Amino acid sequence: MFSKKTCIVIAGPTAVGKTSLATELAKHFSTEIISADSRQCYKELNIGVAKPSPKELSAVPHHFIDYLSVTQEFSAADYETYALKKLDELFLSNDVVMVCGGTGLYLKALTTGLDTIPQVPENIRIIIRNKAEQEGILWAQEILVKKDPVFAATESFYNTNRVLRALEVLEATGTPISDFQKSSLAPRAFDMIQICLDLPREQLHERINSRVDEMMENGLVEEATLLLPYKNLNALNTVGYKELFSYLDKETSLETAIDLIKQHTRQYAKRQKTWFSKVDDMHLSKPDLSEIISFLKTRST
Repeated sequence: MFSKKTCIVIAGPTAVGKTSLATELAKHFSTEIISADSRQCYKELNIGVAKPSPKELSAVPHHFIDYLSVTQEFSAADYETYALKKLDELFLSNDVVMVCGGTGLYLKALTTGLDTIPQVPENIRIIIRNKAEQEGILWAQEILVKKDPVFAATESFYNTNRVLRALEVLEATGTPISDFQKSSLAPRAFDMIQICLDLPREQLHERINSRVDEMMENGLVEEATLLLPYKNLNALNTVGYKELFSYLDKETSLETAIDLIKQHTRQYAKRQKTWFSKVDDMHLSKPDLSEIISFLKTRST
């Protein structure tokens, strides 16, 4: 169908239907799926991260599901290394391989590569963080407006962690973080077709609310209870778990926790949609198998 090895990416916001669509598309191409979800990779997380069902996992081989423990650190750069190696393996016996997930940074790492930012000495990081705590984030922003106007013109300028990171790099290297941004895409030895699934806002919100209700019925509170000892780990700083940890710590009611899960999930979906809307060469589609197959035919030889 395609003239060279091709990676088809199925992206989109949470609850839009990525997993079921990617599974059907993988069956159509008789191929396998690499997950691009930064939470489904953890063995201990199940209900709250909407892992593929046993039926979906048995229908099509999935990779990067249950790959790590919540106690293990794993970065977007690690994912780039993992995914590229796995693609090389799968392309030995498949002309097409699917990648499916909603973690924008993981997909950026795979499709274009990540910016190479120097390591910052710990003492510089501590000094800047302490100064920002005393003076406020405006202090850091004023410095960056003067010394890194390119960064100051981006959306990251309104993200506290990214502002502090930019100032740390500037202080450690004397070079603006914007100078380290890549001017070209990382070369890949295969073609890439990116598809973002989307639904009308009201419909997506209905699906999110229904999914949260289903998770509660399936035992999310019990799962969160078992994970309570790990609540301070980065892997558990996740919508669905952190709200229930507040309930389990008697800081809020269960009803409030459920409402917050729905609210925070809707907000997360909005951020995902914003991220993917800015990705170059991303084809937008409703989660319809026949529509996507028709689109892919236009990209074939």
